[in-house]
Parts: sequence; structure tokens; C-alpha cells
Amino acid sequence: MNLRLDEDIQKLEAEKLRKGTNKAEKDLDSLKTDYKKLRLSMRTAGLGKTSEQWREEIREEKNKLDRWERKFQEVQARNKALEK
Repeated sequence: MNLRLDEDIQKLEAEKLRKGTNKAEKDLDSLKTDYKKLRLSMRTAGLGKTSEQWREEIREEKNKLDRWERKFQEVQARNKALEK
């Protein structure tokens, strides 16, 4: 009788371990999937850029701003000349 109880207990413990292992594997797979999605969204949003890449982008945007400001000033000067 004790032998049968020991067998049953071992079977139950083995089943619990299997279920725990399966749950841990599912959780790990879920974490891996979430991590991949996060990395993709970071790349899409540009959050994965290096400092140098950000500096270059800022430099380019400042250059665009300077060009637009010059064009705006040229148009204003042309409008003033036409008003005279």
C-alpha cells in the first residue's frame, strides 16, 4: 500500500513538474515574442539610433530650417520690392 502511495505521489509530482516546465516555456516564448515586437517598434520609431545618428539627423534638420528661413526672407524682400 505504501509503495502504491509513493508511486502516486511521484506521478503527481512529475506531472506538476511537466506542467510547470510547459508554463515556463510558454512564458519564455511569450517574452521572446514581446521582445521582438519591442525591438521592431523601437526601430520603426527610431529609438534604436546611436548618438551620432541623432546628431546627424539634428544637423540635417537645422540645415533644412536655415534653407527655409533664407527662402522666407527672400520672398519677404521680393514682396517689399514689389510694393514700392
